[in-house]
Amino acid sequence: MKIGTDGVLLGTWCPIDNNPFSVLDIGAGTGILSLMLAQRSKAQQIDALEIDESAYEQCVENFEASPWSDRLFCFHAGLDEFIEEPEDEYDIIISNPPFYSEDFKTDNSQRDLARFQDAMPFEELVAAADLLLSENGIFSVIIPFKEEDKFIELCAEVELYPVKVTRVKGAYNTPIMRSLLAFKRYELPVLEADELVIEIRRHEYTDEYINLTKDFYLKM
Repeated sequence: MKIGTDGVLLGTWCPIDNNPFSVLDIGAGTGILSLMLAQRSKAQQIDALEIDESAYEQCVENFEASPWSDRLFCFHAGLDEFIEEPEDEYDIIISNPPFYSEDFKTDNSQRDLARFQDAMPFEELVAAADLLLSENGIFSVIIPFKEEDKFIELCAEVELYPVKVTRVKGAYNTPIMRSLLAFKRYELPVLEADELVIEIRRHEYTDEYINLTKDFYLKM
């Protein structure tokens, strides 16, 4: 599986100001989010969850090859299985969830599983965050901008409230495509969303994007 811009954005943007001890990466894919948080934080327990077998194997291989292998572990299971008997709470729960809710499917069932919302509905993801998030924990996701209001409403139903919102545009003259959202168990009196633009023009990145992601690219 390729590493996409969404994953890089979420891994660099996710707030870690609560000094996390434990992290859960839901729908880990290659393990990129777990690896980025291992690099950014001192978290001692970083668990990843991946249902697809080939992605799981790739994730484990990447974890074992990393400098943080002693802090990383990947479960080969679906979210519904994982939450049946929860043993731990997590200070950070992070997810780049499947998001194509349209009725369009491709001929590649594995890619569909990774990309389509019916594989892991937002309702299931939010319920898991409510169950597994520690009292001072942070739940961070990246989703399509058009889903932002719905997702915030779902979180409010379980008393998770946005504490940081960044809306992402590919370029200055393009519409907002993604929302980066971070939630906690308490509500801020005022929250103003900010905006991030990735490129000035093709392959010419904005200073803001460079400053956010430069620690994770070999050439940036």
